[in-house]
Amino acid sequence: MRRRRQAATGSESRTPKTPEPHPSGARPPAIPKELVPEHIAIIMDGNGRWAEQRGLPRTSGHERGEQSLVDVVKGAIEIGVKAISAYAFSTENWSRSPEEVRFLMGFNRDVVRRRREELDELGVRVRWAGREPKLWRSVINELRVAEEQTKDNDVLTLTMCVNYGGRAELADAARGLARDVAAGKVNPEKVDGKVFARYLYVPELPEADMVWRTSGEERLSNFMLWQAAYSEFVFTDVLWPDVDRIALWNAIEIYARRDRRYGTA
Repeated sequence: MRRRRQAATGSESRTPKTPEPHPSGARPPAIPKELVPEHIAIIMDGNGRWAEQRGLPRTSGHERGEQSLVDVVKGAIEIGVKAISAYAFSTENWSRSPEEVRFLMGFNRDVVRRRREELDELGVRVRWAGREPKLWRSVINELRVAEEQTKDNDVLTLTMCVNYGGRAELADAARGLARDVAAGKVNPEKVDGKVFARYLYVPELPEADMVWRTSGEERLSNFMLWQAAYSEFVFTDVLWPDVDRIALWNAIEIYARRDRRYGTA
């Protein structure tokens, strides 16, 4: 897959970099293309418990989890997944201690800055889903820079869900739709699911085929309520900092064995 980018000196054609193999040499399982999920929404759970089990500060778990996310993205590219949505900071996470909130704000900002070039080389398009109010301006700036730099990439879309909540997204979408109805831009009699979806944070993002939550917890936690309407849920016991692309492939194998009927018999 190739992409073309306009540079100051003219047109530049570049082939996205192929992810380096897993250190073990493991390769993705042979799953038929039609059974590989197009979009996986990931609840990256277990960072704090991972750190506490080792007598480390909770922040150490988040730091270790950065490499997990990058390796999962590489594994997703290898197996043919087209979109990953990562739950990085929820609208409920503001209730954590001020120290942890400050760390997570700076950490999310720095992860985007540190990994932007690497993701760009892999052909990953970075998107942001979430609310601006309360979110640090420096975090928003880094996300916007990454979005602009990678906007032409088409190997995989990585949506960073920062200050994100499923209910907040639906409320914000309803507010935007209501404004356009009041302004006469939308006929209320024509509003259906497709029209409403245009007002979501990343409207071009397909519905999630699979929601994957690590750490053994089995709940949605206000993540992608609209996009997960017909998702297959996969819960695995591994804590997020211990996750790598092999854990992703194992979760996809579970998904591939499911019979998705979408309400049919």
